[in-house]
Amino acid sequence: MKYRGSCHCGNVAYEGEGELTGAVACNCSICGRKGSLLWFVPRAQFKLLTPEDNAKVYVFNRHVIKHRFCPSCGIHPYAEGADPKGNAMAAINVRCLDAVDVDKVPVTHYDGRSK
Repeated sequence: MKYRGSCHCGNVAYEGEGELTGAVACNCSICGRKGSLLWFVPRAQFKLLTPEDNAKVYVFNRHVIKHRFCPSCGIHPYAEGADPKGNAMAAINVRCLDAVDVDKVPVTHYDGRSK
């Protein structure tokens, strides 16, 4: 299934394709503050609908994940990185997807604070 998402103001918009069977709630220093619920898809199944430059990038710690955010409204709609095998991945913030009832998405908790 194809899902569409965006930041609050629409300056950063995208599509993600796949089966949304669950999301990850991470408690690391940034995810815990953002409160995002992440759905990981291969980068090839993620398509930006707005120019890449519309989103700014924040990296920290080991600088392996590009946390993308809108400089206008401040929302963090997605991030980019790689899975343990080195495959390019997109981490889509489920809370930014249109027409998704977040309360019905199963959530797995990940202890990123300890990593």
